[in-house]
Amino acid sequence: MLLKTRNFGEIEIEEEKILDFPDGIPAFEERTKFIILKNPDEEIPFHWLQSVEDENLTFVIVNPFIFRPDYDFEISQSVVEKLGIEAVEDVNLFAIVVVPEDISKMTANLRAPLIINSKNYKAKQIVIEDERYHTKHYILEELNTPQNEKTLEGAK
Repeated sequence: MLLKTRNFGEIEIEEEKILDFPDGIPAFEERTKFIILKNPDEEIPFHWLQSVEDENLTFVIVNPFIFRPDYDFEISQSVVEKLGIEAVEDVNLFAIVVVPEDISKMTANLRAPLIINSKNYKAKQIVIEDERYHTKHYILEELNTPQNEKTLEGAK
């Protein structure tokens, strides 16, 4: 399928990989179909969540475990059922990123992660009621915490 986008021009996407957000994304409830556009540079962890219905609607997303390896919360049973999740291995998590002009102030929303069932491509943004997580986690600051430096060193 050929998809027209504002940021990437016309791109070919696999129709079967279109994500279905039955409830939309908060503030964009009318948009329910998205595709993840992977960054071609595998060294860069940021990707894009592109609306299939609105060429102007794109979010930068990131796997939160890259900068917050201790990220932990429970997905409610109602979300598990709504998304048809059968195994934890089928769940992909992403956080929406805000990239300001000063890139060192880039933030990720860990209070409202995106939950994606990689088997059936159903997805939902949930809100976590956990005071450890906020809507603005400074990604570069968190990467430089002692805990993350040890994790990153162990990965080398």
